[in-house]
Amino acid sequence: MLGNFLIGLREGLEAALVVSILIAYLVKTGNRRALLPVWTGIAIAIALSVGFGIALSAASSEMQFKTQELFGGVLSIVAVGLVTWMVFWMRKAARFMKAELEGKLQGALDVGPVALSLVAFLAVGREGLETALFLWTNISNSSEGSTQPITGALLGLAVAVALGYLLYRGGLKINLKRFFTWTGAALIVVAAGVFGYGFHDLQEAEVFPGLRSVALEPHLFFAKFGTPGDWMQTIFQGVLNVTPQITWLQLVMWALYLVPVMALFLRSSSPSKPRPAPANQPATS
Repeated sequence: MLGNFLIGLREGLEAALVVSILIAYLVKTGNRRALLPVWTGIAIAIALSVGFGIALSAASSEMQFKTQELFGGVLSIVAVGLVTWMVFWMRKAARFMKAELEGKLQGALDVGPVALSLVAFLAVGREGLETALFLWTNISNSSEGSTQPITGALLGLAVAVALGYLLYRGGLKINLKRFFTWTGAALIVVAAGVFGYGFHDLQEAEVFPGLRSVALEPHLFFAKFGTPGDWMQTIFQGVLNVTPQITWLQLVMWALYLVPVMALFLRSSSPSKPRPAPANQPATS
């Protein structure tokens, strides 16, 4: 639940920021008549994202076991790639998002309502499709059914909508750079678990060998603590995809993703040191 809450919160806040920028610009420039096409584009993007998630679930439920594991493994790796790109892109683009969106919106105003709907649809739809894919991979990997992951995602989205509204009204100030840095680092940890589990799925689909080559058995460790251990196992599996048994391939791929990606993210997120002023050159005769 916690991992899906984080995904819903971060992706939802990005979408909420986009919507608030679009709406605020139209209101500020006296183009309230253009709000309907914008809301229409947003509604279509949300409907497409929900439909995409439902289609993934329906398609996977009709597959045989090995095909389902192959499908899930490939989509897990694709989802991690998209989320990783989003995390790095958002850190760089957050400062220029407002100007870029307003520029596109002004151009769409000159074209007509269809262009306005398209701008809103593309701006929100990208976030929605990424969210649907990543949530689906987490839900399909969950051992607790779909209720808790979906509840966590909906709670995250609800908090994101509330924060977006408060930001729009000017009643809340958030250090967005710090927010996206902390949530980006947390999402990388979550994505590492999804990445490793994706290869575990591919092992079950017999794409890769080594399904019986077990590196770690966390369930034996948690079993020592009785009922609290069961809770800890559930939490770690839900948030970090720490499965009862971890194969060597799963462990290696988890480390190969987490270590370099986290190092690159933290390095690029750290403030750059100011360059020392050049020393005055001695005069030459």
